[in-house]
Amino acid sequence: MLSHDEMLKLKRWNTPTIYNGWEAITKRERLEVLCNREEVRDYMEYAGPMIGRAVTVIVDPSDTSALEHKKAHVLAYRKYVASIPGPKIVIVKDLGSPDRIIGSFWGEVNANIHKALGCVGTITDGAIRDVDEMRNAGFKALARRMCVGHAYSMPLQWGVDVEIFGCPVKSGDLIHADKHGFIIIPEEDQKELLASVLFMDANECETLIPTARNATGKSLEQILQELSEAEEHFTLAKRAH
Repeated sequence: MLSHDEMLKLKRWNTPTIYNGWEAITKRERLEVLCNREEVRDYMEYAGPMIGRAVTVIVDPSDTSALEHKKAHVLAYRKYVASIPGPKIVIVKDLGSPDRIIGSFWGEVNANIHKALGCVGTITDGAIRDVDEMRNAGFKALARRMCVGHAYSMPLQWGVDVEIFGCPVKSGDLIHADKHGFIIIPEEDQKELLASVLFMDANECETLIPTARNATGKSLEQILQELSEAEEHFTLAKRAH
């Protein structure tokens, strides 16, 4: 498991760069990457990336059946959230999504409560509201859309496997997210991830990128030749890594 310091270092990079590092070390086929397969919107893009352990919860703002047990449900849910080591990202599966989103689990109050429980943000296939207030709380949110009300939003199940935006998520999964979307890093790839991210970024900056930027005034033949050589150097270094 990654240390808190390592997670903070990975937070400095955008999610596509995290993907590049993962791709270079994983034994999985790259098409097996665990990431959003559907469009997701980052409502706190200015805040940059977030990283944390997933805390899963299922909600259904149209379901009134659990209201008589709301107090007990909420207390048990909050105790569960608090029991997971941070930083944490709350993964909310809205059973009404995408066709019947009628309320939001998130708003100013819930964002502040979850931040007090060690959570840094959320990814929900439902809606959020009080967006400015959530931003002021420093609570990042990736969501399908916004809405006005909360209807009967409350935690129904938690700590269970869910699927959001076409991606399966389990509580405890390591997630990195930003305006591009999110990626889950399998446990077997976490130990080498930081070193691989640093290497892949340096490899690009030392081969392909400077070659492309130094193309001014050169003939097309020379540009293509230099790009081909740079790409070969990039690939050889990646293989050696």
